[in-house]
Amino acid sequence: MTEKRVESEKRESPQVPGITRITVAGFKSISEEQSIEIRPLTILAGVNSSGKSSIMQPLLLLKQTLEATYDPGPLLLNGPNVKFTSVDQLLSYMGRGGHGGTFHVGTGVGSSTLMLRFEQTSKGLEIQEMIWMSAEGGIPLRPEMTRDEIISAIPASLRSLPPMLSAQGEWAVMRNRCFLEVRLRAKDGQESHLPFRFSPGMVVEPYIRQVIHLPGLRGNPERTYPVTAVGLAFPGTFEKYAASVIAQWQADEQQDCLRGLNGDLKRLNLTWKVESKRIDDTQVELQVGRLVRAARGGSRDLVNIADVGFGVSQSLPVLVALHAAQPGQLVYLEQPEIHLHPRAQFVLAQVLADAAARGVRVVAETHSSLLLLGVQALVAEGKLAPELVKLHWFERGDDGVTRVTSADLDETGAFGDWPEDFAQVDLEAQSRYLDATELRQVKV
Repeated sequence: MTEKRVESEKRESPQVPGITRITVAGFKSISEEQSIEIRPLTILAGVNSSGKSSIMQPLLLLKQTLEATYDPGPLLLNGPNVKFTSVDQLLSYMGRGGHGGTFHVGTGVGSSTLMLRFEQTSKGLEIQEMIWMSAEGGIPLRPEMTRDEIISAIPASLRSLPPMLSAQGEWAVMRNRCFLEVRLRAKDGQESHLPFRFSPGMVVEPYIRQVIHLPGLRGNPERTYPVTAVGLAFPGTFEKYAASVIAQWQADEQQDCLRGLNGDLKRLNLTWKVESKRIDDTQVELQVGRLVRAARGGSRDLVNIADVGFGVSQSLPVLVALHAAQPGQLVYLEQPEIHLHPRAQFVLAQVLADAAARGVRVVAETHSSLLLLGVQALVAEGKLAPELVKLHWFERGDDGVTRVTSADLDETGAFGDWPEDFAQVDLEAQSRYLDATELRQVKV
């Protein structure tokens, strides 16, 4: 085994349960089923409107439905993570025939998958079927199932439990937010005192709730930020939590997180320090160093984040999210390189790789060829195990349908025939410029 290979294996992430696959069909441009594997560092690339966001939006719909303070029905369409005002807007367009009327989303956790199928009906959007698939087989649940069908669908290990054997009520498949579950209810419709409930959705629910989502539009820097609660889960989008997370790290003296955050800011050549200052019980101010490196008297050189370059306020939530995430937690970053200098985009690859090495599942939707090249360089240098990386390239055909091509990196950081065209665009641009320059010189 080569020395480089040994070094790479030392950086493999711990095996922690988390979301390992997302499957979507019938949703916007993804009319045909597409499935992507989620590894500790997952790259989504492709031209604009090719379907990169569409593969993640069904998962975000589930997230905001579970986080709602009320029961919004099968799916909360207009929420903090994804905004639709009509079911028609999310269903795949099928030409003159209109939309398909149904879509499904699957969430894999380990070797198991929960598949949900939604359908537009005269009553609105409804869950038509939920299937829990594991090594033991599939468990289908549908609202119209009979008592015998329900009992046969329940795992054999649960059928022998005393509540099942002594049950005198009615078995029914009922909706619980975006999931279906088996409940035993009394003949008068009451169910609170009955002892049995079978809900496969509870297996994946914690992982969906804990998804950290940072959109590409992260807002303008503010003079102050609202104080928020800080925990394992961050309902909605993450940017509003960053200031309070830093404040919590300072209050709890979590020096590793603070050092890691400031170290990343310096690596990206943005600033040498960020500090959170509590204004009152409702507001927090973020202060950053004006300089990239600390200098004598630097502690007095902190200014409000609104008074420095835009790149700091746009990159800070990305870095805080990566350090706040726990092993196994999925962090979905839309355009993490936005407003960064090309050199910083290249360095950002190391920041993402460090989080992946801790076991965080980073999904980066990007248009940056330099970020991808940075990931390749880390693999080739033996600083990032290729097994931790998965590439997904999104394309839309002439029929408007999204198709995904996936690839792995080898030990040299190469990805084979993956249809990435960043380098081709760069070569074409340079060639066009050189041709124009040569032509002008000939005319002179």
